[in-house]
Amino acid sequence: MKNGENYSKSRRSFVKGIGASLLLIPFLQFCSDKIIHLLLRLSGTNHLLGHRLWIKDFPKPTSQIHIPYLIVGGGISGLSAARQFHKKGISDFLMVELEGHLGGNSSNGENQYSKFPLGAHYLPLPNFKDKELLQFLEEEKIILSYDSKGLPVFDELQLSFAPDERLFYKNNWQEGVVPKEGNTKEQDLEFQRFFKLMDAFREGKGNDGKYLFDIPLRLSSKDNTTRNLDKITMKEWFETNNFKTEPLFNYIDYCCKDDFGLGIDYVSAWAGIHYFAGRKQDTTSDKKESVLTWPEGNARLASHLKKYTDQKTMKNHLVYEVKVENNKVIVKAFDDVKKVSVEIVADKVIMATPQFVNQYLIKDRKEFTKDFHYTPWLLASLTVSDLADNFSFPLSWDNVIYDAKGLGYVYDQHQSLNQIQTKKVITYYYSFSSDDLKKSRKELYKKSKQYWKQFVFDDLKIAHPDIEECTEEMEVFLLGHGMVSPAPGFIFGEAKKDASKSIQNRIYFAHTDLSGISIFEEAFHHGINVVNQILDETALDS
Repeated sequence: MKNGENYSKSRRSFVKGIGASLLLIPFLQFCSDKIIHLLLRLSGTNHLLGHRLWIKDFPKPTSQIHIPYLIVGGGISGLSAARQFHKKGISDFLMVELEGHLGGNSSNGENQYSKFPLGAHYLPLPNFKDKELLQFLEEEKIILSYDSKGLPVFDELQLSFAPDERLFYKNNWQEGVVPKEGNTKEQDLEFQRFFKLMDAFREGKGNDGKYLFDIPLRLSSKDNTTRNLDKITMKEWFETNNFKTEPLFNYIDYCCKDDFGLGIDYVSAWAGIHYFAGRKQDTTSDKKESVLTWPEGNARLASHLKKYTDQKTMKNHLVYEVKVENNKVIVKAFDDVKKVSVEIVADKVIMATPQFVNQYLIKDRKEFTKDFHYTPWLLASLTVSDLADNFSFPLSWDNVIYDAKGLGYVYDQHQSLNQIQTKKVITYYYSFSSDDLKKSRKELYKKSKQYWKQFVFDDLKIAHPDIEECTEEMEVFLLGHGMVSPAPGFIFGEAKKDASKSIQNRIYFAHTDLSGISIFEEAFHHGINVVNQILDETALDS
């Protein structure tokens, strides 16, 4: 993510580590004389399995497993917990995952031309003081060395290649995602004033000496003056600070949707400012912001974490009940392949699953999970024979269309050293931002396959009028609970605190929705912290 004068990157989080697994339902869609292959991706708590989780019509367990530690959910939080167990010398653990693969929303698809992300697709350069994350990146050869100043040297092949971003604005492509060419003087001055304020928030510290905005969020200052921004929307902050111009409003709205699912009208002002102020731009000596990205997106990072779960994972298993009995945790799971249930008896269980799933698994969880809001998302990966442009600025990694319904698209082959591609693969993103996310979720599944296919085409036609004729294949993914979305009052509210508390020092929770902001760093640190908490409490008990 670029901030301040460098301007902001996008889509860094979407749903990084939803934890709840997803169903994949393939079908064929015929369009004119071409076949468009659509894949409808549905949340695990919806439709068939979701209904089954609700009514609990599973067969009784026919086998039993005993294990000291169990991780439920194979997203980034769960995978990070597995890595931390390994680093602590503990190998006696098991992971249960509904999908046939690990990674959660840091997963990917692939066709004959390219891999492509099914959610999270890049990692901004981390803050320099985030030593645990830097160590992980060093372990995986993403950081190759450190320079004379002690700053990391990143593998250039894993940094976003230039040109990295462009914006279709006033019928022309321009460099960067901030509207610039064609603005009035008043509009330019508003952008300058806005980014100056964001710089102050980025550098500012509270009375406790901590940054006002930091990553992970738990490191941020407890200064109430800043925390009170969580009580209002970003739109209210915009108006209170006497901002008026439409391009700036549109840009902030885009950034908020991009990172939180919710737009400027609905998202917490604290969260909206955190988007610009949380990253300190201090990892490189030239203060240049960049991102780490791959054709498959953050599935690359998930693949680095998966090795810690080798021979320790039960995939295609839906956990449907978790409870404490006689100082043990009893977990019941349904094997969706063999169609049988198994009972797992563990000393400690880590629920690396979102709260909208946990409420169906653990007794008395619904009382505070009602305050957790999750924005639905749509992704569409298109294989195109051509991507005609006006060539005012070349195809980039991130391509944003001003005032479109969606958030634009990423060019999935951008990181390929072979820059001549016979076909191009792009992935389009759209968040269902609204004041009624439950209603949006219902509408998401009510619409036909044909509707969503045309929806994607119509939005992209703003910049690419011939996109429909050039598209040879499309894969659409609908996620009913794409990511946690911080509405006002949530980040520092009681619901999040209550949901974070362990149950009888036996059941523990680790997920980005317990931060309120769904980014890779939050998931990564939740996994580390929950294992440390378990081991520290175990040491005290002994």
